[in-house]
Amino acid sequence: MDSVLLGLEHIATWQVILALLFGALCGIMVGAIPGLEPAGAMAILLPFSLQLEPLAGVTLLLGSYGGAWYGGAIPAILIRVPGTPVNVLTTYDGYPMARRGEAHRALSLAYSSSFIGGTISVLALIFLAPYLAKAAEKFGAPEFAMVAVLALVSVILAHQKHVVPALLSLGLGMFLGTIGFEPLFNTQRFTFGQQWLLGGVPMVPVVIGMFAMSQAFVLLETKTHRADAGDLAYHNRFRGLMEAFRYPRTLARSSGLGVVMGLLPGVGEFGAQFLSYSLARRFSKKPDEFGKGSPEGLVASETSISACTSTVLVPLLSLGVPTDPLMAMVLAVFMIHNIIPGPQLFAEHPEFISGLYISLLLLNVFVLCFLLFATKYVVKLSKISPRMIGATILVLALIGTYTQNYRLSDALITVIFAIVGRFFIRNGIPAFPLVIGLVLGPMFEMRMMQSLSLSNGDPTIFLTRPVAAALLLLAVAGVGLFAFSQWNGRGVVRRASNTEI
Repeated sequence: MDSVLLGLEHIATWQVILALLFGALCGIMVGAIPGLEPAGAMAILLPFSLQLEPLAGVTLLLGSYGGAWYGGAIPAILIRVPGTPVNVLTTYDGYPMARRGEAHRALSLAYSSSFIGGTISVLALIFLAPYLAKAAEKFGAPEFAMVAVLALVSVILAHQKHVVPALLSLGLGMFLGTIGFEPLFNTQRFTFGQQWLLGGVPMVPVVIGMFAMSQAFVLLETKTHRADAGDLAYHNRFRGLMEAFRYPRTLARSSGLGVVMGLLPGVGEFGAQFLSYSLARRFSKKPDEFGKGSPEGLVASETSISACTSTVLVPLLSLGVPTDPLMAMVLAVFMIHNIIPGPQLFAEHPEFISGLYISLLLLNVFVLCFLLFATKYVVKLSKISPRMIGATILVLALIGTYTQNYRLSDALITVIFAIVGRFFIRNGIPAFPLVIGLVLGPMFEMRMMQSLSLSNGDPTIFLTRPVAAALLLLAVAGVGLFAFSQWNGRGVVRRASNTEI
C-alpha cells in the first residue's frame, strides 16, 4: 500500500500527466494515419523524452505505443486500410460491419476489446514482473548470457519466412555494438581514428533513422491520395461498447495469448493476433461469419493486440532485456537517467514501478474515453497527404536527433541509417533484428567474458549451472525445431513435385 501511495504521488505532477496525455494523443493520431507505425512515432518522441524526468519520459513513449493500437482500428474499420501493420486482421470483420452500416458498433466494439486486453495486460505485468525479478536475483553472468542467447534466437525464429535476412540484420546490429571502446580491456575497435565513434554507435540516431526517417522516405514517394472515410455522424457512439462481454471465452483466450506472446522476444502483437484469430474461428459457433463481419473475430483481433502492450515490459523491467526495438527505446530512457532495469529496480525504485503501473492503467481509460467522443475528428487525419506527413517526419526527426546532444555526428548517423532503413524496406529485410542486435550484442559480449573469466576460460560453465543450461537448451531446441520444420516442409514439396511428374 505504501508503494501505491508513493506511485500516486509520483504521477500526480503536471509533467507526468501531460506526458501521458500527449503521448496517448500522438499514438492515436499515428494509428489513425495509414502508413505510419508506432516505432516511427516513438523514434521521433525519443529525443524529447530523454529531456524529461524518468517516469514522464517512459510514460510519453508508452502512451504513444499503447494509443497507436487503439487508433489503428479506425482506418482498418472505415476504409479497409490498417492504421498499423498489426491491425490487418481488424479489416477482415471491421470493414464488412462498416459496410453494413454498423461502423459505430464496430468501432466501439474494437475500443472496448482493446481496453479489456490492455487492462488485463497491465494486471499481468503487475503480477509477473516482481516474481520474475525475484528469480533473476539468483542470476549470475552465465545466466544473463544465456538469456541474451535465447532472446537473440527468438528474434530470428520470429521471422520464419525471412530467416536469412533477419540473421544478416541481427549480425549487422551486433557488429555495430562492437564499435568503440572494448568493455574489459578498454581498447579501441573499428573507430578508424574518429573521436565521435569512441563511445560506440548511439542507439537513438540509429532508431530514428531506421524507423522514422526511412518511413518518411516511403511516404514522400507515395503519390496516391487517402481514401475518404465518409461522414461519421455519431448518433450512437456507445453501440457495441458492452458487446465484447458476450464472448467471454474469446476474450479470455485472446487476452491470455496476448499476455504470453508479449513475453516472447520478436513475437508480440503479430503472433498473438494471428493465433488468437485462428483459434477464435476454430472454436466459434459461427465460423462461417469470420471475414464477413463477425463481431467475435473483431474481438479476438483487437483484444490480443492490446494484451501485449504491457507484458512486453516484463522482461525489460525484471531482466533488463528488451523484447523488441520499441522496448529498446524505453530502455534508452532508463539508461539516460541511470535507472538500471533488473531485479534491483523493484527494491531501489518502488515508487517508480508503482507510478508506471498506475500510468498504464490511466492510459487505457483516457484513450477509451477520448476515442468514444472524438473519433469523428480523428478520422479526418486519414485525409492528410502522405507527402506532407513524410516531410513533417523528416524535419522532426532531424531536429530531435540534433537537439539531443547538439552534435552533427548524430544527425549524420541518422541520415546514414535512414538510407539503410529504406534499403531494408525495399528489399524486404527486417529492421527490428538490427536494433535488437545493437542492444543485446554488447550485453551478451560482456556477460560471456565475465562468465569465461569466472571459469578460467572453461565453456562448460554454461552446462554446470542449471538455469543457464536450461536456457541454452531452450535456445538449441528452438533452432532444432525450426530446422526440422524446414526440412520436413522441403520433403513435402519434393514428394508433391514427384507426384506431379
